Amino acid sequence: MTHHHPLRILYQQLAYKAAASIYARFLSLCGGEAGVLPDAVLALTPHQLRQIGISARKASYLHDLARKYHSGILSDAAIVAMDDKSLFSMLTMVNGIGAWSVHMFMIFSLHRPDVLPVGDLGVRKGVQILYGLNEVPRPSQMEQYCDKWRPYRSVGAWSAVFVSFKN
Repeated sequence: MTHHHPLRILYQQLAYKAAASIYARFLSLCGGEAGVLPDAVLALTPHQLRQIGISARKASYLHDLARKYHSGILSDAAIVAMDDKSLFSMLTMVNGIGAWSVHMFMIFSLHRPDVLPVGDLGVRKGVQILYGLNEVPRPSQMEQYCDKWRPYRSVGAWSAVFVSFKN
């Protein structure tokens, strides 16, 4: 079980410094990055996780992820080998992992070149600026605007984020 998945769950909706601190404590409980294994995560009680700052909901998400690895539904080897659509379907069935988290994992951990995080507000604002639109495009419109970026939509998306931050 890669440590990237718990990281994505733990960082959700938290300030970076707080999330980094909680994640460091989580890694310590597991014995380091190499210790983030399904059995180790499943052995952690909700109380232990709560003591290091993990909410009950996120603890349940971590346990769901670990159970899916433990049962063989997910594996690191399978994840690396999956096509984007299958990977998206498999990871979003884990409680607490949504579209945005999967897109970020695909871009930054798997280095997939053609990922378009249609729900990312920074990407959408960048597309608005780049195409001179009056309004931020809806997620449902993003594929249409960004289709010409294929097969490098990951690069286009982060260029759009950069544009949105500069304006």
